[in-house]
Amino acid sequence: VCPGSFDPITNGHLDIIARASRLYDEVYVAVMINQSKKGLFEVDERIELIREVTSEFANVRVETHHGLLVDYCKQRDIPAIVKGLRAVSDFDYELQMAQMNNGLTGVETLFVPTNPTYSFLSSSLVREVAAWGGDVSHLVPPQVLAALNRRLRKD
Repeated sequence: VCPGSFDPITNGHLDIIARASRLYDEVYVAVMINQSKKGLFEVDERIELIREVTSEFANVRVETHHGLLVDYCKQRDIPAIVKGLRAVSDFDYELQMAQMNNGLTGVETLFVPTNPTYSFLSSSLVREVAAWGGDVSHLVPPQVLAALNRRLRKD
């Protein structure tokens, strides 16, 4: 499983999903719901965008989950969580999560170093740059760029 909020999905996310799809017979992209966060895109919109940009991967499934990721994994008999790491700061946080998840259910976490091209990239950064009119066309798939432009259009 590749979990995240994906608000919106970026080329960095897509790179990790593509790489996971070459390693595993089936990959779930779990759009995790955090009620305390107000997203730019509704969860259904995120799911649709992810399905569009991952349609070339026959083994990728996109779903949503509210609750513990390990419960999602247990319900689907998923043995591994795939996480992209951009920097040492990501590792510090993700290692704690991996150890907790493993301790709770035995699920493993596979850390994949991010392609250096995307080492600075995050959904929040894309949202902020796009909101100020900056060019994010090289950071997101075309479908996401179009959705961002529609959402942020100021009439």
